[in-house]
Order: sequence, then structure tokens, then C-alpha cells
Amino acid sequence: MRLALFEQDRIGLVDGDHLVDVTELLAGPGPYGPAGPLQRHIELGGALPADLSGRPRIALADTKLAAPLPRPGKIVGAPVNYLDHKAEMEYPTSIAELGVFLKANSSVIGPGQDVLLPYSDMRTDQEGELAVVIGRTASHVPAADALSYVFGYTCLLDITVRSTEDRSTRKSYDTFTPLGPWITTADEVPDPDALDLRCAVAGEERQRTSTADLIFGVAELIAYTSSVMTLHPGDVIATGTPAGVGPIRHGDRITVDIERIGRLEVGVDAGRATPYAERPGRRERTAD
Repeated sequence: MRLALFEQDRIGLVDGDHLVDVTELLAGPGPYGPAGPLQRHIELGGALPADLSGRPRIALADTKLAAPLPRPGKIVGAPVNYLDHKAEMEYPTSIAELGVFLKANSSVIGPGQDVLLPYSDMRTDQEGELAVVIGRTASHVPAADALSYVFGYTCLLDITVRSTEDRSTRKSYDTFTPLGPWITTADEVPDPDALDLRCAVAGEERQRTSTADLIFGVAELIAYTSSVMTLHPGDVIATGTPAGVGPIRHGDRITVDIERIGRLEVGVDAGRATPYAERPGRRERTAD
């Protein structure tokens, strides 16, 4: 099943070109708080409804989708997890040496929203990725069992400023983690390591790969991450980006298409961008 969030606090089961409102069936009565009703549903065990008769239906074209998990507990990133991206960026190391990093959960936006560029003179890139949504608490999980801890999958953009700060800073600006358009449950994805992924900017395809080319596949990535930190229901793991990252500019449209998962589209807005040298906390050079 594909589960979307709409009108901020309603869960819709995607049925063709309609949403079936299953909010109370999956999450119980509100209010649901900033984490949203899908987070509550996952925490309750993620059971899916058997009978949808009589549930309200809404045309997808008549509603606006939100990020399915507007404030996940944590977002874990996998740096340099494709060999072609390692080569294009001339990195001497990969995820095997670097480990994982964290992104701020306040960086999440949903389909149709805009990535806000913070700087007018600093390159900011798109990175299209498959994201894994954890379904139950995982600690020191063996790779052989890791996929049983997955609730589902979604599309993610890991927007990145190419500056000197640590990854967790460069990738955590508000709006830097577009997520969606919905979560496709794990039963719909028999092999997450065999999915076609494409990412385009301003109508030009920049990235195309198969998740078969991941250095750490999905199960191995969950096993490794859970050996470092306990994963909780609703946590998101971004699995890494392939070659083809590049600068995004005001007015661009970015799309990520992942086989079996869906298509995420967002815009880019530089209307509030400022010079990098004017950022808070900058240090002025002084003569010796």
C-alpha cells in the first residue's frame, strides 16, 4: 500500500487517482502532534486495514500532499554509498570508512514545496535518494533480519551546501530534506536493492542508477546503523546518492522517481539567499 499525508493530519491510502481517508482506522483519534498521524500508526505496529468500505474518498488532483513524516525522530544519512559518486567527488573514502551522519528533522518538507537556498554565492546541490522508514525498534540487528524492521520506503532529496562545515550542518538547513510523496509499504517492495532511481533538475536528467549499485545495501545499512544507534519506529535512513549531483538555482524544479515507490517533485527558491560571508558566526580575518 501507499500511504500519504494530506491536509496536514489526514492519512490517505492511495488508490489509483484517489485517496481513501483511513486516518482513524490507522492512527486512532487525534490530535496527532507535529510528528503526524502516520508516525503514530507506525508506532502502533503498522497494521493495515482489511475493509475500506464506506471510507471517504478524495481525488488526488484536488488535494495537496504533505511530507508523510513531517518530523521523524531522526534522519540518518549514508555518505558516499555509490562508487560512481565517490569517483565524481574525488573522495578517498566511502561509507565503509566514514560511517553515517544525522540530519536535523526540522529540514523536512513535502511534495510541491520549495527548497530555500540559504546563500547567493555558495553552490548548493541536489542528491536524489531512496529512503527507508523503520517500522520497529532495532538495535544490533543482523543483516539477514534487517528488512523485517522496515515499515516502508519513500523518495528523499538530500540537499547539500558545498561549504566547509560538517555534513550535518551543510545538509540540515530548513527545507533541505524533501520527503514523499508517500510511503510505499515494505510488502510492495520485494527487493529494495533492485530499484531504478532517476533524478532530474529543470527537466534535465542528472542522476540515474539502480540501488543494486549501493556499497552498503539496504539490509547492510540497517545492520550497520543499528550497531551504532538504536533505531525507532518512524526513523528515516537516506541510503545515499549516485553520481550526477549538481547545482540548483532559483526557479528550478527537482524530481526524484524511484521504481515501485513514487515520484517526488519540489521547487527551488533563492529569494531570501544572502552572501555566505554574511552568515552568523563568521570570523573576520585580522592581520598578524
